[in-house]
Amino acid sequence: MTERKKTLTNFTEEQRNEAIKKYEIIKPYIKNQKELTDVSQETGIPLRTLYRWSKQYNSLGLVGLIRKNRIDKGTIRISDETKQLIQQLYLSNKKMSIATIHRKIIKEHKIDSLSYYQVYKVIKTIEPSLVYLVHKGSKKYDETYDLIHIREANRANEIWQADHTLLDIEILDEKNVVNRPWLTIILDEFSRSVVGYNLSFNVPSAIQTSLTLHQAIWQKKDQRWPVCGIPENFYTDHGSDFTSKHLEQVTIDLRINLIFSRIGVPRGRGKIERFFLTVNQLLLESLPGYIGNKNASNLLTIEEFKDKLHYFLIEDYNHKIHSSLRVTPIEKWNSDIFLPNMPDSLETLDMLLLESSKTRKVHSDGIHFQGIRYTNPNLTAYVGESVLIRYNPSDLVEIRIYYKNEFLCNAISPELSSYSVDLQDLVSARSK
Repeated sequence: MTERKKTLTNFTEEQRNEAIKKYEIIKPYIKNQKELTDVSQETGIPLRTLYRWSKQYNSLGLVGLIRKNRIDKGTIRISDETKQLIQQLYLSNKKMSIATIHRKIIKEHKIDSLSYYQVYKVIKTIEPSLVYLVHKGSKKYDETYDLIHIREANRANEIWQADHTLLDIEILDEKNVVNRPWLTIILDEFSRSVVGYNLSFNVPSAIQTSLTLHQAIWQKKDQRWPVCGIPENFYTDHGSDFTSKHLEQVTIDLRINLIFSRIGVPRGRGKIERFFLTVNQLLLESLPGYIGNKNASNLLTIEEFKDKLHYFLIEDYNHKIHSSLRVTPIEKWNSDIFLPNMPDSLETLDMLLLESSKTRKVHSDGIHFQGIRYTNPNLTAYVGESVLIRYNPSDLVEIRIYYKNEFLCNAISPELSSYSVDLQDLVSARSK
């Protein structure tokens, strides 16, 4: 039996963060901005090590940079004053290597206990975009971090944009209370196709963006919605919801270029703003509860509104001739007849799902989660064990089960679906 390929969910947060630090070191080489020899001279890391990291990342993504069975030893703490000194020297002297900074501090400030590794660790905590801004200037910063939207996308899945808006409509939420929903949208810039969307009454957060990206990348069950794949570039703003750690980890692992627009300069976001205007004018204005209409009776329920929104986005907008494209967004997306770059498995995207705050115990009748029972024949061998759950809060029919950081199975709620477990399947699974 072949060993299951490891994904990010198989490792701890600490291991994933350590892998990101390695990636930030080799990133200039991966992005063809520097030679590996230059990176080695600047960081003091042996060329052979950097070559091995690059090879592992190119082969396995972020997972390749995770050190397995790592045992951390205690490190000597350094004062905040020393940290500030290191950061100041690094930011104010763009040609000074880490090794030179280390020697300078020991010689001039008499901090003999300071190790090279400690200096290196402090420098690698500095935000890369801040380093680039200070060392290269605002003009170069604009060219590098916003370059992608100086031009138009030339092919499908080259550039995806994400944004949120508070919809101008009042509907009845799950508790039958009048509320306004937030819409999260991901658009393919080349075709204007809606590749993913999420509706929520919660203020935009990292999980909304992550869930929408999860939906956008994976293949849809709806045959009228064929758009999928891993984008080359994912363009967002600097909101805290877009700068979450696990979103960063997934984009690095999938080799997605994550690009942030500058704060207060939403460059290149005109298309998605016009899209929200289209939703407002062609869908919301004709519905009861639209802000501005005097008649607020007969408000739609959340389920009724979800159906109308899905039909508008997928059946209407995606399949209606776009005024500037002269074809439908779906036709434009399919115009090159290409094969989308897909993840190896759905498990690869599981970091984008919401993780349960605590483990759940497997009972003889399955797993109880949020008042719902979930079951799968594979769970019969794990009765009494504690498992981790990852799930999409907008689709609780199915959850994903992890045991000791290893994916175990999908579990389905019989009450929410037509799924049922045959007695013979249970007997067979228990015997195995």
